[in-house]
Formats: sequence, C-alpha cells, structure tokens
Amino acid sequence: MVKATTCRMHGMLWWSILLCFCLASFYFRPVSSRFSTSMKLARTRAHLRRINKPAIQSIQSPDGDVIDCVLLSHQPALDHPKLRNHQIQMEPPMLPEGLRHKTTTEEEKIDGSMFKPQLWHYVEQKCPPGTIPIRRTTENDLLRAEKINRYGKKNQRPFYPPQTALIHSSLNENGHQHAITYVEGDKYYGAKAEINVWAPSIEMPNEFSLSQLWLLAGSFEGDLNSIEAGWQVSPDLYGDNNTRLFTYWTSDAYQATGCYNLLCSGFVQISDQIALGATISPLSGYGGRQFDIDILIWKDPRAGNWWMSFGQNCVLGYWPAALFTNLAEAATMVEWGGEVVNSEPGSRHTSTQMGSGHFPSEGFGRASYFSNLQIVDASNNLQPPGNLNTFSENAACYDVENGYNSEWGYYFYYGGPGYNDRCP
Repeated sequence: MVKATTCRMHGMLWWSILLCFCLASFYFRPVSSRFSTSMKLARTRAHLRRINKPAIQSIQSPDGDVIDCVLLSHQPALDHPKLRNHQIQMEPPMLPEGLRHKTTTEEEKIDGSMFKPQLWHYVEQKCPPGTIPIRRTTENDLLRAEKINRYGKKNQRPFYPPQTALIHSSLNENGHQHAITYVEGDKYYGAKAEINVWAPSIEMPNEFSLSQLWLLAGSFEGDLNSIEAGWQVSPDLYGDNNTRLFTYWTSDAYQATGCYNLLCSGFVQISDQIALGATISPLSGYGGRQFDIDILIWKDPRAGNWWMSFGQNCVLGYWPAALFTNLAEAATMVEWGGEVVNSEPGSRHTSTQMGSGHFPSEGFGRASYFSNLQIVDASNNLQPPGNLNTFSENAACYDVENGYNSEWGYYFYYGGPGYNDRCP
C-alpha cells in the first residue's frame, strides 16, 4: 500500500514538473522576443494610421477590399516634404493631340452603361465629389512585408535595357524576367498604350506578374527616375491573385523614394472614379472575349507635372515635377511589356505566367498584347514610336513579337508560361 501511494506521488510529481515547464515555456519567453513582437505590432499600427487616411465613406468591394473615400485635401500625396504647400491642380492640362484609339467591331463593343473597369464599381455606391477612392491597407498586408517601411516598395532592381554582358549577368541573378518593346535615344514627353488584361497564375507568393509601360531617365548608378503604370498580380502586395491596376514611381533607382499606388506620398489623385490597387474587371479569356485598359501618361508643357489618364475619359491625377530630377525635363527611354520574378534563380525556372501565359505566336485571343503604342513629343503631339527594339532574357520562357497594322498601329504580342520543356 505504501509502495502504490509512493508511485502515485512520484507520478504526480513528474506531471507537475512537466506542466510547470510547459507553462514556463509559454509565459516566460525571452524578453527580447516578446519585446520584438510588441514593437512590430506597434510599428504596424502606427504605419497603418499614417497611410490609411480618415474616410468620410467606405465601400465594401465584392473581393473583400475596403475602398475608403478620402477628402482630396487629406490624401497621402500631401505628406511628402516637397508637397507640404502644394496646391492641387484640379484642371488637367490639354490632352496630347493625335490620340489614337483601337476600333472595335459591333460584337466587341460593350455598352458604356454596363462596362465597369473595377470590381468595386459593381457595388451601387460611389465616392462623393471632393473625395478620392483609396484601397484600405490592412494589418495583414503589412505583416506579409519583410520590413514594414519597405511595404509597397520594390524589393529587387527592376529592368533597365541591357548595354553590357555585366548587366545581363545581374539581371539573371536577381530573378527578374522580361518581354518588352522599347525606344531610346530621344526625348519623350509621354507614352500611351492599350494593354490586354489577363489573370496569370503565380507559382510562389513572393513572385508577381505585371504588364506596364515605363518612362525612364537617368541610370541605375543611383539617379534613375521612373514612372510606371499598368496591371499586376502580386500575392505578396495584396494578399490574393487578383489582377489590379497599379502605378509606381522612383527618383533614386528604387532605393528610398517612391512606391506602388498611394502607399506613400507622391502621386496626387484628382479622380473620384478609379482606385489605384483595386481589382480590374472584366478580364480576357483564352479563346474568348478580350478586354484592354487604356493608359496615357504625358507631361504638362507648362507646369511640368506628369499626368495619367485611365480609359478614354478619366484623368486620374499626376506626379508633381518636384518629385523628380532627371524626369524634370523629359524621359530618355520608354518601355512597354511584361515582367515576372523567378524567386529562386539558378534552380528550376518559375511557372509564373506572363500576360496570358501563352507565347506570342498564338496570336489574338490567346496571347497577350499591347496595341496603339504612341509617344508624346515636345509639341504635345502623340506620334508613332518608330525604331522599336525588343528584349527578353530567355525567349523559351517569355517572348515578344512586334507588328503593325492600320487598325492597331504599332503593337506587339508577348508573354509565356515560364517553366516548360524548353525553359527548365
């Protein structure tokens, strides 16, 4: 009887020791760990307060986004040190002369009353005049970022057309893959394109696929200025695989300045119709109907600001001239095309798709395209680009093919599936 009681007591003692150890492990984590978690949460919430401006109305989008209607005078752009006393330019400058829009057949036309370019437009609510729609940034958005202060900024050096084998080498090392058409060697005061919109699949959450136009001046030695706009699929940035409208800018080769959309101060929005970073709808289908977005960026000949229009009737806003150095005068290169990231360069190539995920040779309805390529000259006239060059790191993964016809003007098909038998 004594032995049995002693065994039970020993058993209870061991269970007590084990329970104490588990509780100690849970409650007495290293102070540095608890402090680090607490500090990150505090920084996250402080950053959210900075970028999510007070809304006078909020709209719940069908995809889960919240679109906040923020007063024009409270938008993030005005937090920029160079824009503290900035007077918002509500009247856009004259559009460039010579706008060329792709013609469509009766079957391709969409009733203007039914065509809604962003998913949140399907909710019967609008932002009131005097406000701008801003996609609300969430705590989860920031927690996905490696560093909170880098959220909304590009983590790797994007593409600048290669001039030497050394640049080719660095491109291969950072994992970026491109299929683009570009012009260089002159002064460009804007660019335009109609961009076919798709939903490419993304293999890894830290990869992305985008299709955009770039206006560039300077070099990657640290003074590159860039203005960019198009559509992208980026799980890391948005937390899903939706196709979204985006913009980007930098004045120091993507080091410290600039960001996507309105995630930092800089871009001044005046439109109450379009939300940067919001989901685009509808999208093109393989062998089915094709949908484009129309983007024009041009420089105001008087004030020097760089303006952007979306679609044929919506002037979205502008990048103030004060943000830039090299782009203060003009761009020296324009690029149009696609970009993806292979997150593990040197191993098996990513299967992240570019464009439709199909090669240019498949043509209309299957391959993705840019049409009606134009550039803006010093007289604020839209002109054919001329002397178009193409580039892709590996045509077996993603390729590009230029063309011209009377309906589309200068155009190109581009894209591909990434990983395949010829792209291991």
